[in-house]
Amino acid sequence: MSSREGHVTTYLLRRLGLALITLWLLSLIVFFAGQVLPGDPGRAILGNLATPGAVATLDHQLGVDRPLLTQYWTWITGLLHGDLGLSYQYRSAVEPFIQAAIINSVKLAALAFIVVVPLGIFGGVVAALYVGRGLDRVVSVSGLSAATVPEFVSGIVVIIIFGVELKWLPVTATAGSGASVPSQLQHLILPAIPLVLILFGYIARMARAGTIEALESDYARTATLKGLKRSVVIRRHVLRNSLLPTITVIATQTGYLIGGLVVVETLFNYQGIGNLIYKAALAKDFPMFEAGILIIGVVYMVATLVADTLSTLLNPRLRFGSAE
Repeated sequence: MSSREGHVTTYLLRRLGLALITLWLLSLIVFFAGQVLPGDPGRAILGNLATPGAVATLDHQLGVDRPLLTQYWTWITGLLHGDLGLSYQYRSAVEPFIQAAIINSVKLAALAFIVVVPLGIFGGVVAALYVGRGLDRVVSVSGLSAATVPEFVSGIVVIIIFGVELKWLPVTATAGSGASVPSQLQHLILPAIPLVLILFGYIARMARAGTIEALESDYARTATLKGLKRSVVIRRHVLRNSLLPTITVIATQTGYLIGGLVVVETLFNYQGIGNLIYKAALAKDFPMFEAGILIIGVVYMVATLVADTLSTLLNPRLRFGSAE
């Protein structure tokens, strides 16, 4: 292995180690945060009319009356063996519910990403090429305005316009079991619009800033002085370096798109992971609640590692040994 490859490997291994430590700390926070949620699991399952004795018996069966450290050790060792636990409210394994919900969230997030990533990068690059002019102001102001509108506001607006008034698209995000791919896409268009509006401003702003910095760099000026066409300079030298901060922004938004869509999923009656975690918290279903948040943490960790890898490959300073 060459010195250059060794620096890159060391950098990525360090990032992986930090990610694993972060994930462990997240498991601690998630577990003990779940324990301090108000309410009793046995009472939440049996209802307010159940006797204290019946509630205590159920709590004992669920194991929630054991010491917290014992509960955490049982939970974390089960996770290490691939066991996410048993749902309190459904009295069955958590895995099928988590799997179905995460698949639904990934579908919605993927559609939003497919639209907003190229759109945001294109808008940011165009704004940078016309910095200080009308096109730059249009992209910047529209992106900033869209990012400040809450999802429930833009969601209600698109439901009223495209679902109720024009009747172009269904107002619910769930197409039903056995629905075809085109039908599923049709149902996901409306809930994807608020996500695109929120993320466009962030991605376009970072792409714009990175492109402006790259255009003003020494290597871009040198390439221009050599007589290369502006389009060639932008394609070969500017875009590669301008996308570094944009990649980081896209990665940090992955966790939000996968697990932070409670408002959108509730508004459009979509059974995603965010909605599942919200319902689990209301039902005091700690295994479902904790497993859902931890899965989101894993998704965020993987997305960040992918972004670090891409940044390492695109960043000459990291490739040539400046891994510190």
